[in-house]
Amino acid sequence: MIHSYTSGWKGAHVIPDKPVPGAIPYLLRALDSFEVAIFSSRSKNPLGRQAMKRWLSNAIADHWEAGGNEPSLAECECWGDAASIHRRFSWPWFKPAALVTIDDRALTFNGDWASPEFSPSAILTFKPWNKR
Repeated sequence: MIHSYTSGWKGAHVIPDKPVPGAIPYLLRALDSFEVAIFSSRSKNPLGRQAMKRWLSNAIADHWEAGGNEPSLAECECWGDAASIHRRFSWPWFKPAALVTIDDRALTFNGDWASPEFSPSAILTFKPWNKR
């Protein structure tokens, strides 16, 4: 989860809140080792993807203006060009194949459909990290 959702869902192309603390430096470091695909419920909407790219570029610019951290390789390549750094990420409109998916609304399948966390009652009471 990158966007903090402190204001809740406002629509596919409205992204009002700041990033989750640590998200921007993490994403920039991850670019040094992985292709990073950003996929969201907004992704199927072209205006949603455009808003996500603009929001991430602005969040990276804010991170850099605030002093950021020691720059990653991706940051060194793009320093001063936050408006274009969103091009280093992929923006699929469908769930991509992945080595790992990081999501705030996912359960890791453990091979056992009888596990308590997959019961209807557990799923109905599921809360993402920011609602616990």
